[in-house]
Amino acid sequence: MAQAQVSITLPDGTVKEFSPGVTIRDVAASIGPKLEKDAIGGVINDGDVIDVHTPLRDDCTLRIVTLRSEEGLEVLRHSTAHLMASAVQDLFPGTQVTIGPSIENGFYYDFHRDGGFTPEELEQIENAMSKLAKEDTPFVREEVSREDALELFDKMGEKFKCELIDAIPEGDTISLYRHGDWVDLCRGPHVPSTGALKSFKLTHVSGAYWRGDENNPMLARIYGTAFWDNKSLKKHLMQIEEAKKRDHRKLGRELDLFWFHPLAPAMPFFQPKGTLVYNLLVDYVRGFYEKLGFDEVITPQIVDADLYHRSGHYANYKENMFFSQIDEREFGVKPMNCPGHALMYGIEKHSYRDLPIRFADFGRLHRYERSGVTAGLTRVRSFSQDDAHIFCRENQIAEELASQVKMIGDIYETFDFKVRVGFSTRPEKSMGREEGLSDEERQEWDQIWTRAETTLEEALKASTLEYHFNHGDGAFYGPKIDFQVCDALGRWHQLGTIQLDFSMPRRFDLTYINADGEKERPVMIHRAALGSLERFIGILIEHCAGDFPIWLAPVQVRVLTINDSLKPYAEKVKKSLDSNGLRVEIDERSEKLGFKIRDAELKKIPIVLVVGEREAEQNEVSVRFRKKDNRGNMPLDQAIALVLEAAAAPDNPVLG
Repeated sequence: MAQAQVSITLPDGTVKEFSPGVTIRDVAASIGPKLEKDAIGGVINDGDVIDVHTPLRDDCTLRIVTLRSEEGLEVLRHSTAHLMASAVQDLFPGTQVTIGPSIENGFYYDFHRDGGFTPEELEQIENAMSKLAKEDTPFVREEVSREDALELFDKMGEKFKCELIDAIPEGDTISLYRHGDWVDLCRGPHVPSTGALKSFKLTHVSGAYWRGDENNPMLARIYGTAFWDNKSLKKHLMQIEEAKKRDHRKLGRELDLFWFHPLAPAMPFFQPKGTLVYNLLVDYVRGFYEKLGFDEVITPQIVDADLYHRSGHYANYKENMFFSQIDEREFGVKPMNCPGHALMYGIEKHSYRDLPIRFADFGRLHRYERSGVTAGLTRVRSFSQDDAHIFCRENQIAEELASQVKMIGDIYETFDFKVRVGFSTRPEKSMGREEGLSDEERQEWDQIWTRAETTLEEALKASTLEYHFNHGDGAFYGPKIDFQVCDALGRWHQLGTIQLDFSMPRRFDLTYINADGEKERPVMIHRAALGSLERFIGILIEHCAGDFPIWLAPVQVRVLTINDSLKPYAEKVKKSLDSNGLRVEIDERSEKLGFKIRDAELKKIPIVLVVGEREAEQNEVSVRFRKKDNRGNMPLDQAIALVLEAAAAPDNPVLG
């Protein structure tokens, strides 16, 4: 008896009937020849992208993915990674392949090869890739047993692939992808053939430990990018060059802001100028705190590990913490402020009239980040946050969240960041899912999580903010709102967060006396606007290319002398600016004026005041703003007023 037809529902609601085993490409062909040509995959029942050769045997919804889509671009880049790996193994026999995913703006593949790869070898690989692409070889999917997969890659000498196969859960499908004679362990999907891969570029090589563990072998990671066409590729490569110019690690050294040392890996040393920027940002946030009723506190750096057992960090976050033995007791170095703030709240008894209680803390934090993922200021082991925790009644949540959301929005507007918002729900590893809990305890925790997620989403809806879901990406103790900002190069960065926590007050047995004289638990709100100060500074440097807003610039004004005889007048100008609270330095070097102006430009000095014989005689200065904005000569008092206006710090508006 023949099997019934398969019903395929398309995005516009159209239902098409096919014989069982019809492929996504067949469905695309039934719609039109252009779609058949452009299709590179499909999404079944709102799942992951699968390739066009996948047979459909059951009724389903289908959205066809074309090359010129975000999902299609990801498939294109992953396929290009395979093309690169096959070229590498053709050119350099004995090289082992490990993993090669697509990533934001490109792809990479990790290889085990002594000595890594030189720039000249990257060019060879790229040329070999172009030849392979022109052969227009189909990508073919093959499902195999675990035993067959292990035997295949063991014979090939691919020990890393064998390790990956061993880690695949029992019952999961194991699939291979081939193009020509080259084969790789891969879930897919891929473009139909190598002929679709025409516009790509290998960008650089770095080192990476296998599986991010420094105890494992060091691998050579080749990065690349790929696009639909050469025009898009060229635009992206120009953006990469601009990003190199803006790299905060490069500008941090050039502007004398910070540096790193091997004796303190991933822990920055801030120079006086960098420290000044750091403290100005802290003061800026403190301005909001004064208006929002926060009390700033200081908590210990090292605390008995029992605190982290109690908070849940020991069970859920231990691998990211530093520990030490003191007097035969285990102590943890503070990775975040919330356990200490919960302890502080619990020291005293509280009435419902006392709430909300708002603690802010700029204390130093330390987290163990694997060396393979640390990156300049954006991923460090020692840092400070503009961290705050609010203890409030449930009927105060909406008002508190509204004021914090507005504060974060005002801060990002100050720095000219575009913002997008994500709502992150319960992760797999979270409180209430630990081993050893009874069914009753698990059910109670499930109810706590549901209440927290519902409350936070209702508050988010009330804020009228547009948001997307990040399912399973919440903190281990509660759901959260994440704020991402877009920099001048169109890159998105995670910064602020607001997290709603019903669980920590429970773990610390925190209470207040309600209006009926009974004990009730407060809700704990975690909030950071800038997030890590280090990360924020790194992102800001790249966003503004080192041209800080004048109020934040380490040196706001540089006074330039034309000759040595003008030093006394330059000192007078500096003293007048100093007395008005401006940050000033004098360039008295015996160099030509053009050289001094150029040097001030390179050092990103916002305002230059030039003094010559005429200016000294008439008590004037010649005013130049950065980027050739010459304001000409004016009396010193007028110039100071102009500079003060330009250097005024942003207001911290009253919120809520």
